Amino acid sequence: MDTHGFCDSRFDAVREAFERNFTEYGDVGASFAATVEGEFVVDLWAGHADKARTRAWQQDTIVNVYSTTKTMSFLCAFVLADRGLLDFHAKVTDYWPEYGQNGKENTEVRHFMSHSAGVPGFDPAFAKAEQLYDWPACIANLAQQAPWWPPGSQSGYHAITQGYLIGELVRRIDGRSIGAFFREEIAAPLGADFHIGMDEEVFPRVAEMIPDEPTDDGGFAGLDQQSIPARVFASAPAGTENVNTAAWRKAEIPAAGGHGNARAVVRAQTPLANDGRAFGVELVSPATTKLMLEEQTSGADAVLMMPIRFGLGFAFPSEHMPMSPNDSAMFWGGAGGSTIVVDQPARVCLSYVMNQMKASIVGDRRGGGLGKAFYESL
Repeated sequence: MDTHGFCDSRFDAVREAFERNFTEYGDVGASFAATVEGEFVVDLWAGHADKARTRAWQQDTIVNVYSTTKTMSFLCAFVLADRGLLDFHAKVTDYWPEYGQNGKENTEVRHFMSHSAGVPGFDPAFAKAEQLYDWPACIANLAQQAPWWPPGSQSGYHAITQGYLIGELVRRIDGRSIGAFFREEIAAPLGADFHIGMDEEVFPRVAEMIPDEPTDDGGFAGLDQQSIPARVFASAPAGTENVNTAAWRKAEIPAAGGHGNARAVVRAQTPLANDGRAFGVELVSPATTKLMLEEQTSGADAVLMMPIRFGLGFAFPSEHMPMSPNDSAMFWGGAGGSTIVVDQPARVCLSYVMNQMKASIVGDRRGGGLGKAFYESL
């Protein structure tokens, strides 16, 4: 196993777990990174950037991270809130008047952040991935539809729609698209090689996403097609056959289309674990970092069909998803396996990013095993 990067000797167990992901759990190309007190203690990468194993995974290889992208949209919202431009308890219509249709008039911004807004899918459903690349059409669809449940009453994973909902608030408040806002206000200052929509010049560094065998549907194939989970995942085609195209890479899909590696994810998110400051940049105030800990929903998620407790954006660990031993740590993950943990009590941020997908919607045992090894070492 040819592993690159560095790993503080205190975390040798993490390096071993990282290599086991290749030898035992089928990884093709992957990266793992972690900071403690705002300093990198692990930054590893290995494997190949393509299924044929003809391209080595390099230090600057990036890949689609699916829903780990959502956490970047959360950062954008926190920055606007910190500047006094966005109130999570305000009505969405204060910023986006057209959204107040068909029973959504009292939806609050925090409902977007906690998957409780009641618009987890597109309705009418989109038949082609190309429809996701048309921002005005996506926004019109979401503004016009009726909520699938009373906003704020429960969570139901807004798998693709959450990014457009938050992104439209960013656009209405700031004038820039969420991709441009993230690039200029977060990625550039922090030196995070993460992209929500990218230029063609970046393409040579992008790894191929590899679907699980025989399917990467996450176990939802046998559902009643009229059920909420089935409707959600059928409403927005986002399989690897789309993700590996130039059109997907260029589009701003802020819930599922971000590209980066573990180092990039950690560089962007580390301020949230350290009172809003990291790498010489004060991204937000300490008070704003505490907002993410405000519990919004707790109970069975209408889409993921398991108990989840959401704060503002991120979820808290649970027995079903034990991403940290600290109850107030926050995490999320992407379809196929990528993960991100922001742990304020431990002042820790860690991420796992890979190109070999597994049949899971929010992370899997590869990232979970790395997190377990990291915390045991810590």
